[in-house]
Amino acid sequence: MIPRAKLKAQKVDAAGALLDGVALPEGGAWITRARKAARERVLEMGLPVKRDEYWKYTDPRRLTDAGAAPAALHDTQGEAPVFGQIDRVKLVFVDGVFDPQASDAMDLAGVEICTLAQAGESDLHWARDLYGTLEARGQRPVERSLASLNTAQAREGLLIRVTAKAEKPISIIYHRSSAEADAMVHHLVRVEAGAEATILENGPLAARFNQVMEVDIADGATLHHVRAQGRDHERAGVAHLFARLGARSQLKSFTLTANGALIRNEAVVWLDGAEGSAHLAGATVGDGAFHHDDTVYITHGAPRCESRQVFKKVLRHGAVGVFQGKILVDQIAQLTDGYQISQSLLLDEDAQFLAKPELEIYADDVKCSHGSTSGEIDPVQLFYLRARGLSEDTAKLLLVLAFLAEALDEIEDAGLAEDLRDRLEAWLARRA
Repeated sequence: MIPRAKLKAQKVDAAGALLDGVALPEGGAWITRARKAARERVLEMGLPVKRDEYWKYTDPRRLTDAGAAPAALHDTQGEAPVFGQIDRVKLVFVDGVFDPQASDAMDLAGVEICTLAQAGESDLHWARDLYGTLEARGQRPVERSLASLNTAQAREGLLIRVTAKAEKPISIIYHRSSAEADAMVHHLVRVEAGAEATILENGPLAARFNQVMEVDIADGATLHHVRAQGRDHERAGVAHLFARLGARSQLKSFTLTANGALIRNEAVVWLDGAEGSAHLAGATVGDGAFHHDDTVYITHGAPRCESRQVFKKVLRHGAVGVFQGKILVDQIAQLTDGYQISQSLLLDEDAQFLAKPELEIYADDVKCSHGSTSGEIDPVQLFYLRARGLSEDTAKLLLVLAFLAEALDEIEDAGLAEDLRDRLEAWLARRA
């Protein structure tokens, strides 16, 4: 066993080797200051290794290597675009680089949008006091040095400030044209008091990606976030969501993942104001060489707040699913309502589901629950459907969709939920 001090030194040395000779992106004083602070955090913490507590189920080496492993491009010819039937403002990235020619104009009533590069050139910007602050806060009690690496080195991203109720969704679309694309993208979202918006994300960002989205939701504001991560078979990446909620504010975030060699989605949420509500959900389908990790940390720091974590995974042919979810209730957070469920459906004996649900409660008047289950398709339910004339493949498809339904029900917009449900059904039917 490697002593802890030696392991820490190895992690720090790896971070130093990765950043040696790598210059910070150019920018104004405020963003350069934030990037320098983030770089110092990386050099102090070091890069993650599999012996770290929150990486013990997922080997991070593919995410920390100096270069990205090539990932074959997935052919989507003939497929209808995700969210294609929805009236939205489309903002397009190709291989992690913003493409203004392929994007719509950034004109939306009640919303200010600019790129990270544009904002970084100015001395005064609303993002000056926000960029990197939630990511830095999220380093305790669990270190997330890949997020700090993103804050330090990302050149691309969107800065979105919502001042009223947005009349249509903001759709961030990722395309991939290179088998070697290695991308860092950093988005910053500020939803002002009483405002409301929907942010959609879809597509494979890169062969390897490191993404951060910092979200600051003021009192009485609402943000809906729906993400479909694309269907590239060989891509690898980590996506971080850091969110702070004020009083009576709401966050609903849903992620659909299908395929991918290694995907880790981290969410860190603070309920800082009374009567806030945070719902995080995910539906995952994996086949073969597939490793998917959902790691969630929600802190209740104010009274009368509600949180829900609903994560469902369908796995087969050696696919691996991971769920690590924690609800922390501070002493001040009386009348907390926290709910967490993680479940997997294993379609054969080769698939694995690894779960680590946690509750840490310091208040005495709370309602908190967590649960995790793993199993196969119920033979009684399968027999019932077969007895009514359905083929075995059709019956299994219906049971899988029913299993995933609780996660999809967390999506507020019925049209968005139906679109993703149809895509899940098509994915499952192709692999029947």
